[in-house]
Amino acid sequence: MTSEPAAEQLSLEEIERDFWGAAPAGATRLVATVHELRRRPIAALGPEDLRVLIGQQVGLAALLPRALDQLVADPLVEGDFFPGDLLVAVLRVPGAYWQDHPEQLAQARAVVSSVDLSEVDGELRSDIEGFSRGGAAGVAPTA
Repeated sequence: MTSEPAAEQLSLEEIERDFWGAAPAGATRLVATVHELRRRPIAALGPEDLRVLIGQQVGLAALLPRALDQLVADPLVEGDFFPGDLLVAVLRVPGAYWQDHPEQLAQARAVVSSVDLSEVDGELRSDIEGFSRGGAAGVAPTA
């Protein structure tokens, strides 16, 4: 009897059954990185990897639950740029995605509400405020 591997042990390519292969010759560093990250098991993706892929809107259905779990544990988890950069990527996910995934939207709202705005500024604060108003996510604002 064989069992299917847990989803987190699979790569995005395996989950989506869409094999991109290596980046084309002359591809930008970002494109090459995305192609490489799509081949890694999801369990091996860290905050920076998630930030990059989510920021490029790649593999959202597979990656948002993992990112949200990390954000629940630490809303300001940091990739390579600044505390909360993964949260910024998540908050910029298009509204259509959130409308199709209301449970994840509720989880994202809970993460946002846990952030002390007096502790953040700049891009993160702006994105949190926009998401809370419903503008950044294109969904109804929080009650």
